[in-house]
Amino acid sequence: MPLREELERQGAFFFRWRSYWPIITVVLFLIAFKNYRYPGNSHLMDRILELVCFSISLSGLALRAYATSCAPRGTSGRNTKQQAASCLNTTGLYSVTRHPLYLANFLIWTGIFISMRSFWLSLVSVLAYWIYYERIMFAEEEFLRREFGDVFLKWAEKTPVFFPNFKNWKPSELHFSWRNALRREYSGFFAIIAVFTLLDLVEDLVVERRLLLDPLWAILFIFGLVVYLVLMTLKKKTNLLTVSGR
Repeated sequence: MPLREELERQGAFFFRWRSYWPIITVVLFLIAFKNYRYPGNSHLMDRILELVCFSISLSGLALRAYATSCAPRGTSGRNTKQQAASCLNTTGLYSVTRHPLYLANFLIWTGIFISMRSFWLSLVSVLAYWIYYERIMFAEEEFLRREFGDVFLKWAEKTPVFFPNFKNWKPSELHFSWRNALRREYSGFFAIIAVFTLLDLVEDLVVERRLLLDPLWAILFIFGLVVYLVLMTLKKKTNLLTVSGR
């Protein structure tokens, strides 16, 4: 099979199963936890580092929220099993990078990985992420090339594949919608809080040799859970979070 077709085939496979990426990272985290210590042997420094990393992950979520809230129906990650697009996004974040959602996911995972303060873990995760998602991006672009032809090519010629060029910025055709952002990203918000809470719990268990739950993360977890349950109920039982055309 020619390399182009092989890369697209791999990308389509990874795209279909991309939701299981977190499971792959569990083994890496278990290895990294073996030699985990508080930075400077200080629990306070550990908490500060966790909050900095948490902020990095939240910045990725904010990027996702903006991209998805301004996206028309049928685009920007709604398809989960195969490629699909009713139109080509070329404004807003899509005017400065062709894959803003994967850039956002990269920030989310970067915050999580560097919170472990393991150079090899961060390096392996970045390389694995790039190899994994490079093929997904290739498959997506092959689909868009066939679907939109010259329109895609003209957009791709001036828009960076991953790292943004803000000189190309064009305002989104659709305005930012809080309702759409909340409807689409509430689960990601809770997932980030849950992951950092779990990591803190395991870190304290490894270092202190006893099960501790930092009050700060306990409060954040409860807050995130309440937000998750409320928004999930609103999404499934009402139309309050539904925005026409998105």
